[in-house]
Amino acid sequence: MTSAHRYPRPRWLPSSRWLATGGAVLLAGVLGVALLLQNGGGACAAPPTTAKQSGKATFYDLAGSQGNCSLDPPADDLYVALGNDEYSGAASCGSYLDVTGPKGKVRVKVFDRCPECEPGHLDLSRTAFKKIGDEVQGIIPITYKAVPNAATPGPLNIEFKDGSSQYWFAIFIDNHANPIKSVQVKGSGGSFTSADHQDYNAWEIASGAGSGPFQIKMTDIYGNTATATGIKLEPGVKQETSVRFAGGSTTVAKSAKTAAKTKKSASPSASVSPSASASSSATPSAGVSSAAPASPTSPAGEPTTDAAIEQDLALAAANHC
Repeated sequence: MTSAHRYPRPRWLPSSRWLATGGAVLLAGVLGVALLLQNGGGACAAPPTTAKQSGKATFYDLAGSQGNCSLDPPADDLYVALGNDEYSGAASCGSYLDVTGPKGKVRVKVFDRCPECEPGHLDLSRTAFKKIGDEVQGIIPITYKAVPNAATPGPLNIEFKDGSSQYWFAIFIDNHANPIKSVQVKGSGGSFTSADHQDYNAWEIASGAGSGPFQIKMTDIYGNTATATGIKLEPGVKQETSVRFAGGSTTVAKSAKTAAKTKKSASPSASVSPSASASSSATPSAGVSSAAPASPTSPAGEPTTDAAIEQDLALAAANHC
């Protein structure tokens, strides 16, 4: 069944910084974040965290659309649409969740928005659903959590939205794995200007940023940065960079190369509403990641418990109501 698409919600207020260290304090902080998301979801919007959450899953088919995140569907067909709160104004787009159901676990990419889904209700691709449940059931109980530094199919890529010019700047970024907190853009001879994140996942500078080429500095919610240089003003062309968020907090800068020409629709496309059914496997490759079913190897494993807790805290501080 197909449903119409997706309108944003405000983001949530930053949680207070932790004032003490130690396992007990860290655990209490994460439990607080988890309870806030589970019980206070009506008031706050935020992407899922690494704290395990319980909920339910349905499934849908894209029917040829790109989804509200304006990204190409993953090659493995493993994706998820989130409700307005967890979609969080496109803040979740491009990140990954591990979802566990009655038949096992699957890793999915946040790709779309499900306006009718409350917090805890994930609308999976049919393929993903069938990996963890029987499609005849239609709805299954699940647990799920965010995956920091998940493996990606390649380095960051950047694509100018159709209609972009020296007077209006808008790009889509893919293969970042972690939610992006900020994007800054510098044209030739200029200074860095912050871009605004739109609910259909474009990073926009309404007054433009010149004719390029551009340096584009991206920072994720954990403080990792990556800077791509030599990005050309070529709307509709995917430009594959040599950089990725690598799980450390250092900045990498390399020139970009142009990849295949693609089309991005002017407005977000639709996803499909909770229905019943699912099919196939695999997970993203390359990048810094943790293991997932049928996924390629990656240079780094999942963070330790304390590291994951620290990352949840960063996530909590990075978003607002």
